[in-house]
Amino acid sequence: MLKPKNKSSNRDKPAPGFIKRLRARINRGDSWLTYDLANLVPGGKIDDELLEELETRLLTADVGVEATEEIMAGLRKSLNRNELKDASAVVDALRTAMLEILAPCEAPLQVGTEHRPWTILFVGVNGAGKTTTLGKLASRLKSDGLSTMLAAGDTFRAAAVEQLRVWGERNQVPVVSQGTGADPAAVIFDAMDSAKARNIDVLLADTAGRLQSQTGLMDELKKIVRVIRKSDASAPHEVLLVLDAGIGQNALSQARQFHEAVGVTGLVLTKLDGTAKGGVVLNIARAMKLPIRFIGIGEKAEDLDIFRAADFVDALLGAGSDPS
Repeated sequence: MLKPKNKSSNRDKPAPGFIKRLRARINRGDSWLTYDLANLVPGGKIDDELLEELETRLLTADVGVEATEEIMAGLRKSLNRNELKDASAVVDALRTAMLEILAPCEAPLQVGTEHRPWTILFVGVNGAGKTTTLGKLASRLKSDGLSTMLAAGDTFRAAAVEQLRVWGERNQVPVVSQGTGADPAAVIFDAMDSAKARNIDVLLADTAGRLQSQTGLMDELKKIVRVIRKSDASAPHEVLLVLDAGIGQNALSQARQFHEAVGVTGLVLTKLDGTAKGGVVLNIARAMKLPIRFIGIGEKAEDLDIFRAADFVDALLGAGSDPS
């Protein structure tokens, strides 16, 4: 795997303040799951009634039926073994159960050395934040010392092309685009040729938003992949599905159908600042077991960071020390 040219940007640690902002935006100050747990256990009694309340909270937070059942099964076993002595023990058991679901999906994006350009295709529905995420990732890659090019494959919206150009200017990276209504596959194919000629490290290719139920547009996405492979049989080297974390159970349907269509290799969960829950991440992780590359909590470049399972669970539970 390619080592970043800038040794100070290995991204092993979260961006400054990211965890604190994540925690505040998911929990809106207090944990949606455990903030009043002490009030639910008068006298310190942990019983089935408390677990039923926790189960209800998980379900209403979009954790999903299957993931909730898995978490609750572990908690009930702990209760039967008399391991849940107090509220703190319940929180610890919740944390362990959530980490078991999320930890296997913690897999930061890696840019390989064997192909140039390393092509990343962004897919998802309208409004999920694909173009914004692409621009943020361009900023990260540049800070890691990688040369980057952007391909404006969303040719249906003039605003999308303009938005990508703004990100290109902001990051001082080239953008390949054509007129509104141009063939998106041709735009990305041309961008790959241009990136090869300029020895660009990474090509980030945008696509138009499309609902997973729109068969014709999903077929067009498959065509884009086929055309990309005419330029490089190994490409795209990464297919990032950008999901709005605030849309609930529909996010799982999107993940399944986009994965079936184009073989998603990684997920980006955006708009966690727009939801007070964040439980859908657990639902998707359990059902899909796809790598979660990044999570986003806002519009600025620094509001995109690597997904770290332990940090995310601590943000959900409001646990751990207060990070700077």
